[in-house]
Amino acid sequence: MDKKIKRGYIGAMSDIKHGLEVLKQNVKIASQKPGVYRMIDQNGVVLYVGKAKNIKKRIVWYTHFEKLPTRLKRMVALVDKMEFIIAPSEAAALLIENELIKRYAPKFNILLKDDKSFPYLMIDEKEDFPKIQKYRGKKEKNVRYFGPFANVLAVNNVVNLIQKVFGLRTCRDSVFANRSRPCLLYQIKKCAGPCCDVISKEKYRQIVDDVIAFLEGKDIKLKEKLSVEMQQASDQLLFEEALVLRDKIRALSAITGGANVAYGKLKSVDVVGLYEKDGMVSIEIFLYRNGQNYGNAVYFPRQTDEATKGEILEAFLSEFYSTHLPPKEIYVSEELENKSFLEDALQTKILNAFKGDKAKLVQGAVLNAKAALERKLSESASIKENLLEMKEVFSLSKIPNRIEIYDNSHNQGSYAVGAMVVATPEGFDKKAYRKFNIKYTANTNDDFAMMKEVLLRRFEHLTDENRPDVVLLDGGEGQLHAVLEALKNVDLTGIHIIAISKGPDRNAGKEFYHQAGKESFALTYRSALAFYMQTLRDEAHRFAIGTHRAKRAKGVFKSDLDEIEGIGAKRKKDLLLFFGSLEDVKNATLEDLQKVNSISKKTAEKIYKYFHK
Repeated sequence: MDKKIKRGYIGAMSDIKHGLEVLKQNVKIASQKPGVYRMIDQNGVVLYVGKAKNIKKRIVWYTHFEKLPTRLKRMVALVDKMEFIIAPSEAAALLIENELIKRYAPKFNILLKDDKSFPYLMIDEKEDFPKIQKYRGKKEKNVRYFGPFANVLAVNNVVNLIQKVFGLRTCRDSVFANRSRPCLLYQIKKCAGPCCDVISKEKYRQIVDDVIAFLEGKDIKLKEKLSVEMQQASDQLLFEEALVLRDKIRALSAITGGANVAYGKLKSVDVVGLYEKDGMVSIEIFLYRNGQNYGNAVYFPRQTDEATKGEILEAFLSEFYSTHLPPKEIYVSEELENKSFLEDALQTKILNAFKGDKAKLVQGAVLNAKAALERKLSESASIKENLLEMKEVFSLSKIPNRIEIYDNSHNQGSYAVGAMVVATPEGFDKKAYRKFNIKYTANTNDDFAMMKEVLLRRFEHLTDENRPDVVLLDGGEGQLHAVLEALKNVDLTGIHIIAISKGPDRNAGKEFYHQAGKESFALTYRSALAFYMQTLRDEAHRFAIGTHRAKRAKGVFKSDLDEIEGIGAKRKKDLLLFFGSLEDVKNATLEDLQKVNSISKKTAEKIYKYFHK
């Protein structure tokens, strides 16, 4: 045997022996209770985080080295230490595991980039005239929630149907409280008009009950109820009311009649399909509630090399349902080794052997996962080709792994903001986007000065982990020189700064590119690289404008009251509702100010003194 190979072989065997010895020592002290374990290397880096119903038994499983998959064999060879957290239950172990995975991102764990918060529909029955609205966030008691929906489009479709069939209001409470005549939605028969007493509280409450019945899947009972009401209206010669009820029944029949028969019995089910190709994995999840399809979402787990499909799907379910409410049943496309643990932790039933309609649902999820992965692979190949060409055209030192694109936005100097977006070989990294409120630039009409400020503030926080390969500026040579001057004391080794200016007649595709020490040039019109560069710049432009609009919208509601210490949103609202306008608040006496419920004598004095300096 070659001496080098022999030394490497002996070294590897020694590492495996040490790793197994560490595991065996920890078996002696490990608890037999549910919990979470961490495997750590000699440098203190967390290699793997796992959960178990019985920690001791799980570690014993790792000591059967010959039965482990190659990926876990490599991990065992690196283990130098283990740590345990005993949990009160399987559900708690699941939550702790996911928290630690997010914190450490261990190299041997399958990772899920899950930044999606699913929307719900909400009806607050405590209100006199409840509205239906989209909702994300923590759920409150005594409020009805329906969902989750996989995306906002699915929510909007249901809201539109509810408006068309039932006429439940969707306006904000502030709008509802201050209307003096019905809005356009009432005119086009999409709202019952409760804001102007067009409908009684009792009749509106019936509409609310009908909407809840519809969202809970009680369509047949609802149609029967509406049919009885239509007949009663007809008998009483209330033909106009009878026609409205008839139209509601027809609309409901059209909605439920067009639904897939297979969905009818799916009261609370998620269907999860996995597809793998070329070392990449996609997982598609469909949400079914009360016999209706509430949409679907796709995920692309990372670090899946050498892992089995069942192992990947199990990791996905663990992480996904740590932040999303599990349904009563989950249909999956793969067998899971730790299915009983997940069922106990999530308080749900996981099924994976199907016939008939259920089998078609799972197969459909797998086909959708396949289509999503093929799109992803195609897009990734296209991005990589563009990055390779970008390296050659712009004389970059390497294929860029992180591109930062900057843009400013303001309205004649008002509400000035800077924005940074980040592009990688996988696409835009939205978690890395940053907003900059312009703080130190005196003249906010000066785009050069604003860009200087943004770049200086960004590069104050430069680290090895967030160091860009390319900085792309929306602007011409002036922007380029301004930024280079601002960053003259920053180590820009390996960072290429490029400015992009609009071409003749501001035509997209005819932009000019500027780099220090190089002559400006344009890319081939409508080439793939030109289109890619436009996409980068347009994303920064979109993000900057969106940030500016949000700041401007917030500024519209600012007033002198915001400058008074102790006046928050509630007191501000109470003052304006009591007096009617800011001008009347300014002219109010000290005694009148104290008549507002949330305004104490001390606060009233502050307000009075502020306006009567």
